[in-house]
Amino acid sequence: MAIKKRGNKLSLYKRVPKRYEAIESRKFVWLALHTDSPTEAEHKAGPAWDQLVAAWEAKLAGDTSDAEHRFTAARDLAAARGFRYLRADHVAQLPKDELLKRVAAIGGTDSEPDVSDAEALLGTAKQPGITVSRALDLYWSLAQDKTRGKSEDQLRRWRNPRIKAVRNFVAVVGDKAISKVSGDDMLDFRQWWLDKMEAEELTPNSANKDLIHLGDVLKTVNKMKRLGLVLPLSDLSFKEGEAKQRPPFSDSWIRDKLLAPGALDGLNDEAKAILQVMVNTGARPSELAGLTADQIVLNSNVPHIKIEPGERQLKSKNARRVIPLVGVSLEAMRSHPEGFPRYRGTAAGLSATVNKYLRAHGLLETPDHTLYGLRHSFEDRQLAAGVDERVRRDLMGHSLNRERYGKGAALDHLHAILQETCL
Repeated sequence: MAIKKRGNKLSLYKRVPKRYEAIESRKFVWLALHTDSPTEAEHKAGPAWDQLVAAWEAKLAGDTSDAEHRFTAARDLAAARGFRYLRADHVAQLPKDELLKRVAAIGGTDSEPDVSDAEALLGTAKQPGITVSRALDLYWSLAQDKTRGKSEDQLRRWRNPRIKAVRNFVAVVGDKAISKVSGDDMLDFRQWWLDKMEAEELTPNSANKDLIHLGDVLKTVNKMKRLGLVLPLSDLSFKEGEAKQRPPFSDSWIRDKLLAPGALDGLNDEAKAILQVMVNTGARPSELAGLTADQIVLNSNVPHIKIEPGERQLKSKNARRVIPLVGVSLEAMRSHPEGFPRYRGTAAGLSATVNKYLRAHGLLETPDHTLYGLRHSFEDRQLAAGVDERVRRDLMGHSLNRERYGKGAALDHLHAILQETCL
């Protein structure tokens, strides 16, 4: 390192290290120290060189096709040049003298300016398209301050709800870039939770936790990666008692609208079949989605399905039951003797898919109706037919407000009951 006089001022003159030859065309560099005092020049030389090395390192990091690394490198390079990284639209609004300082700091020549410098100082570096699942990957390191001092068990209990929230959102909306997550996407996710709260008799607290954890992940990445996004995360939480019971479909609506020829042709085949099986079984959508081949018994005197623990945990011990197949439900199940693999691993998107289709095609009897209303319709038909309370609760998988004695109605007896009430 040498300090030499250049004009009336002192400058630092030094060879460019081989490490930076790929991004620095000069063999030697002159760094103006803006002083004619040897003592002051000695004091300034070290920090000036460190700043130049930092800029070279940032350029090296940006020499990649990875958008995240390029964006981070541009931000770091701007800092090494003594500026804060701003998006191009914000740079354009700077006062003229500040804008000219940025332009003057761009290396290269007038005819061939340094591209990396220009991206960093003029804010033209392309923002990375970080997906929701990628945001979760980044979140763990960006939120390290929140995990300091936690035990392994505490860390697991802290991580798992965030993993669950992101997985639920991706299953409903898709693994979109967080810059593309819209207000409608968040409302779709909220609606999915509303349906789930009713279907599984959950409290609003469960849904609100998911919304909070998802928001924490997205907001942390947005802030720490300095993406500058306006995320649609406000006014989504549920109030206690908000998950009201959805009304049942009338028999005439099911028969004349939902089961009309061609009415469901736009739905994917598995979602369509699950809806049809619900009509005459009253089973929960998640129970049908989890059926495996050995739980679907079609080669019996009484075709039936067995709701029992398998890949999916049952809601309660009362949910374990056998339901005969009749009418349109039997025909739909015959078309899917292996079950519904599309939704077996996760039924998260099933209700959202069906409800969206029914809403778009005018197949909801009222705005308050949802897919789950078919379960209520099934129970109402049994009640109207005078079916014994024990039998009704056994078919629905509900608890009985007294001791259960015996095995309950035989399969052929249940079959006769459902034949009388099927649509």
